[in-house]
Amino acid sequence: MAEIELKDSTQDRLVSGRSPWSHESQAPNALPLTSSLKVDALVVGSGITGALMGQHLAARGLSVAIVDRETPGLGSTVASTAMLQWETDRTLSELEQLYGFERAVGIYRRSAASVAGLAKLIAELAIPCQLRPRQSLFLAGNQEGARDLANEAALRRKAGLPSVYLEHCDLFTQYELDRDAGIRSLGAAEADPLLLTTGLLRSAAQQGAILLNASVKTLNCEGGRVFAGTADGHEIEAKTAVLATGYTLPGIEMPKLHRASSSWAIATIPQDPASLWRDQCLIWEDSHPYLYVRTTADGRIIAGGEDDPTTDPAARDEKLPQKAGAIREKLKRLWPKADTRIAYAWCGTFGETSDGLPLIGPVPSMPDVYAAYGYGGNGITFSYLATQVIGAMIGGTYRDWFDDFALDRDAPRFADPADWQPGRPAPFN
Repeated sequence: MAEIELKDSTQDRLVSGRSPWSHESQAPNALPLTSSLKVDALVVGSGITGALMGQHLAARGLSVAIVDRETPGLGSTVASTAMLQWETDRTLSELEQLYGFERAVGIYRRSAASVAGLAKLIAELAIPCQLRPRQSLFLAGNQEGARDLANEAALRRKAGLPSVYLEHCDLFTQYELDRDAGIRSLGAAEADPLLLTTGLLRSAAQQGAILLNASVKTLNCEGGRVFAGTADGHEIEAKTAVLATGYTLPGIEMPKLHRASSSWAIATIPQDPASLWRDQCLIWEDSHPYLYVRTTADGRIIAGGEDDPTTDPAARDEKLPQKAGAIREKLKRLWPKADTRIAYAWCGTFGETSDGLPLIGPVPSMPDVYAAYGYGGNGITFSYLATQVIGAMIGGTYRDWFDDFALDRDAPRFADPADWQPGRPAPFN
């Protein structure tokens, strides 16, 4: 009998400050677990990943229980900036060096298909989450970065990906951005992550899923079944279970390619529409530390970055004023027209992997328990991908490319934390 003990950890206080999504949750009421029950699928976690997974499995006709000890969506999801991009934290060039051209291109194409698939799902379910299609701009931080972006754009053209290289004059005349070079890509989007989560949970409930307020403490696999023990002494029996606990460490042995870090973000006051950049593209600047920028439906500018290896919640929170100020100054340099008065500032602990890819698939030694961890800057995109992979696996379908995201994949490990470079993924071996 294999067992997982889901322990409380210092990762529980994942978010501090307030994001622009911090409005009252509109999720279905989570019911208390008053007795033991049996379902086809247990989803542990009711954030964006758990909501996507629960909705998908319920739509496949399974009886589903979505269990969380917290209010749905108000964990790490409420801190998400919801930039729905298909470019991963590792460029296509970097992934090619790690895994070869064909595998790297396959990963990028599946990421792009995931953004499109998520947008289609939102439209089909008519979820009012302020989804807006966007182009994205990946900006060079310096002249050396411009050369790297030219090579990256050429590789994307070879792969047939919808990206165009822009020189300094193109960026300046078309977008008024004073940077050495950039890559413009089609197929991105943005949304309100909390409204998306609650909309998905409502859809799951309409298809029969049960949303429960309970704390799962143990998972045992025996005889082709999974038995979840809760803090109040009840048991949920399921044919399969999915860990969608976000950045709360789940109690399994995490692979060496994973680590926890912290990030900070701000949202400005609403802007004069005339002061925003063309097309309100999603912007990611390859600076050190990096900067990313997007807008909201009510005209605010969200900017974030300044990642560092802090994981202690108190130390992370203490840095919020200084980090918010640094982000504000970088935003002002990038877009001088912005009114950078801060309306919201927040920070959170998150997970990332050395190759910038998610952790999706069976938990080693527990084949009836799956992990759905969309770690990195593409969290929501990868969470949608997890529904497709895990849903297929539960249904008995397997594809070779599923191994690209497996927990035990052959991937580089992070090097010594002392080698950390702020704003960039740490060196790896």
